[in-house]
Amino acid sequence: MIKKEQLQALRLQHPVGTKIVLIRMNDPAAPPVGTKGTVTGVDDIGDILVDWDNGSCLNVVPEVGWIRQISE
Repeated sequence: MIKKEQLQALRLQHPVGTKIVLIRMNDPAAPPVGTKGTVTGVDDIGDILVDWDNGSCLNVVPEVGWIRQISE
């Protein structure tokens, strides 16, 4: 279970509309490394919701996936 303070920090770090790029994700269904996307939110368990540019909508679980913010 994620702590309230950790959840708030994630939401501040990844606000809706933030542009990101996938660095790595330990999931066989993950988009390819380097795929860009837009954050659509952070859910109540701390997953980062992403609308990937390749059409995927797979969430980023912070312990499983690594992303970096980009500017476009």
